Amino acid sequence: MNFPDSDTLLLYAVPSICWAASICWLLYRQRSAFPGIPGSDGLISSYLVALRFLRRPNEVIVLGCNQDRNGVFRFARLFNWEYVVVGRKRVVELAAAPSNILSAVEALADTFQTDYTLGLEFRINPYHIGMVQGPLTRNLSRCFPRVRDEIVHAFDHVLGLHENVWNLVQIFPASIQVVARTSNRLFFDLPICRESEYLQLCIDNAVVVFTRGPMLCRLPKVLRPVLGPFLSPRKRTLRQVLKFLGPLIDERLEQEKRYGRNWPGRPNDLISWLLDVSEGEGRTKPVLAQRVLIINAVAIHTSAMTLTNALYDLTTYPEHILPMREEAESVIAAQGWTKAALNDMHKIDSFLRESMRLNINTLQLRRKVVAKDGFRFSDGTTIPYGSFISVPGKATHYDPGTHSIALDADIYISLPNVFDGFRLSRLREERHGLDASGCSDLFTRHMISTAPEHIAFGHGQHACPGRFFAATELKAMLAHMLINYDIKAETDIRPPEICIAEATMPNPQGKIWIRKRE
Repeated sequence: MNFPDSDTLLLYAVPSICWAASICWLLYRQRSAFPGIPGSDGLISSYLVALRFLRRPNEVIVLGCNQDRNGVFRFARLFNWEYVVVGRKRVVELAAAPSNILSAVEALADTFQTDYTLGLEFRINPYHIGMVQGPLTRNLSRCFPRVRDEIVHAFDHVLGLHENVWNLVQIFPASIQVVARTSNRLFFDLPICRESEYLQLCIDNAVVVFTRGPMLCRLPKVLRPVLGPFLSPRKRTLRQVLKFLGPLIDERLEQEKRYGRNWPGRPNDLISWLLDVSEGEGRTKPVLAQRVLIINAVAIHTSAMTLTNALYDLTTYPEHILPMREEAESVIAAQGWTKAALNDMHKIDSFLRESMRLNINTLQLRRKVVAKDGFRFSDGTTIPYGSFISVPGKATHYDPGTHSIALDADIYISLPNVFDGFRLSRLREERHGLDASGCSDLFTRHMISTAPEHIAFGHGQHACPGRFFAATELKAMLAHMLINYDIKAETDIRPPEICIAEATMPNPQGKIWIRKRE
């Protein structure tokens, strides 16, 4: 093995030391401008906190939260201060801020370096958000039969199990394959949703966004344009995916040119929905194909992580299996496999929300201050222009140091760090099953609902626009698993989560035992 000589080490060491010193000095100067906000302000200690956050992010956030349970604290990242909001009132104010003051898109663009991983269009003209909020969500009920059909085929194909034979399955790779097929069955129907090469392109792109994006974010800005194209194969992926989507887009544009936007026989799918909300250059073939990759990246990775966490929790707490299976079988027997039937699976809904509550990222609701005069809270605390501000996910959802925590504005739960999959369904039963017309506060206790105390899907103006589809897909998948498969843990210990930057995700190496039921 060849080791670098002293001259080579000096060549790298000198600019690295200068770079680190300049960052420390920059952070120190910023410290002087805002002495009223608590945090680690020392010249050296701030940089040490930045390094510590890379390795143990939740540990840093807990220390900050313990300083002030209803305030704002900050800590140093490698290149900037991160401001963290604690307490219901401040979360409400942050979530209510319009996008011309606090931008969720700009924050996502920073976290995942989307200029390199997803293209400039994501940040400059995110019209796909309107498509998800509008046409996609409106068509969930109409398109659910094909989603349900794909869930059956996908699980059979990916798991490949036989009755009465236990198989040890690595669950995250299986989940990501099932979610990719199911999502693209909604997006495009047959046959493209089963094209293995196309699906793998979408999966690989999602992995790049959620792993290499945060890696790029750790690099100095001056190096990102140089290394970004090497770390993210976005252009190559787009060229390859156009082999599948190019002819489809060409056909749609030609039919539209001949017969108008609502031509007879127009497919009810993702390309049509994107064309409904796009104009000008947004209707070109490369841009539309890139939007498909963007939507797939979010849909595949986040839902696969949620499904994996839910299955880990289900095998760790198997007492939930039989009640949920009985509920699913009863509802399906009465109503069949419909989207409306999923709304009556209250135990499954409650279980998934509890899994999301406990398996949440260190930081949520991240925003970038884009108003030139900063963002001002009602008490006068001002976050400067260009800064990033977020909410502590784990500290909001549970705090191991307390015995109770808010579920929403008027309900507190005991033992918040303990998994209880039926918290919400039990509450519904205690209130005699009243729906929203009889008990309005139950609206804040569904899987898709958001609140200042429940931020798994965000909250406020920029709550996750795809949460309605995600919830439909996940509840249908989990119900299918419960009815058609037996599952059990590989060991007595839940596979430990892993950390990529400040994001936590289920262990991709974890396995569970699965057997097809008779």
